[in-house]
Amino acid sequence: MTMTAPIRTRSIRVDGPSRAKAPRPDWVLMLAVAGLLVMGTLLVWSATLARDDLTGGDPQSYLKKQLVNIAIGVVLAVMITATDHRWVRILAPLVYVGSVVGLALVLGMGTTINGSRSWLMIGGLSIQPAEFAKLAVVIGMALLVAERTEGSWKQREVRHLDVLGMLAIAAVPAVLILLQPDLGTMLVLSATVFGVVAVSGAPRRWLAALSGGAVAAAVGAVQAGILDEYQLDRLLAFTDPSLDPLGAGYNTEQARIAIGNGGVFGQGLFDGSQTKSGFVPEQHTDFIFTVAGEELGLVGSGVLIALLGLVLWRALTIAAHAEDLFGRLAAGGIACWFGFQAFQNIGMCLGIMPVTGVPLPLVSYGGSSMFATLMAIGLLQNIHLRSERSMGLGVARSRLVRSRF
Repeated sequence: MTMTAPIRTRSIRVDGPSRAKAPRPDWVLMLAVAGLLVMGTLLVWSATLARDDLTGGDPQSYLKKQLVNIAIGVVLAVMITATDHRWVRILAPLVYVGSVVGLALVLGMGTTINGSRSWLMIGGLSIQPAEFAKLAVVIGMALLVAERTEGSWKQREVRHLDVLGMLAIAAVPAVLILLQPDLGTMLVLSATVFGVVAVSGAPRRWLAALSGGAVAAAVGAVQAGILDEYQLDRLLAFTDPSLDPLGAGYNTEQARIAIGNGGVFGQGLFDGSQTKSGFVPEQHTDFIFTVAGEELGLVGSGVLIALLGLVLWRALTIAAHAEDLFGRLAAGGIACWFGFQAFQNIGMCLGIMPVTGVPLPLVSYGGSSMFATLMAIGLLQNIHLRSERSMGLGVARSRLVRSRF
């Protein structure tokens, strides 16, 4: 009778190198965002320090407001970062509906500033729903495509019906923004939508059609007289600021002078001559980059641009390593949003883009912009942590399987 030796099993402790590492936040992204927030706060303070017409005699007024905006935005970012990804997807439609309702309320009871009815005044608080609409459109489009294509039994590619659905999601807030009218936000939203469609893997003919449609719509809007007179004046001043140096071209001329005054190393923080004299309009919001150019010079403004570049790089990296399609599209859309808006803001300060009135992400003064931007940063971290967690579990499983043999 043949005796067989008992099979010995070895117990495996899933610790040390076999344990899945706890996911870590993207520290490069966090440090870049922190750097931008610090620089932006100092620039806002400098732009308003000597402006009694804005501060009411309190030189620290806008410094305090900006710090409060950042504190609230950071809390929102942390909440989104810590939220389970399933709840993020569940709450996405509510964010979209809320932004659409806010845009509709603006048309009915909003306050007009600089020719655009874009603000809701609630007590002493002003809210700009269009800023939240950018994030809402990104997650709305990402969720639609993800729900239709993710899963083993579902389709694996983006089809024409999916693209039409994404465009329909973007069309509702886009129409409401055009009715305000807010041309700057519309340009940013259009670039963001184009980016999400491109990242989704939609057929290239859709990208060509969107590009051609955008050009045709712009020409048609000018020919049909849809744009207001001040918007047309801004476009003409962009082509030649000397046409109206005291009117539509004034902002561009003064912005160029301020940046040119800075030279290589700048005139020093809080010492910019154009900034202290208040020659550049809306310098703490739309033209905040002129403060960096004048007071910090080429070197300081270059650091600012480099920090923005770091944020874009990390957003694209998070998109590339996202664990699911929703994360990839959301992160890619946020990168397109931040990238185009930063280019538009800095470009209009340099005179290479028309003046449209959009804030510089994470730098300009403004509660709504700061809240929406930091919420997007929180979503990027959420996507990154989920990818890190999945990668760590995958490594732990592979090590466990190898140890059994």
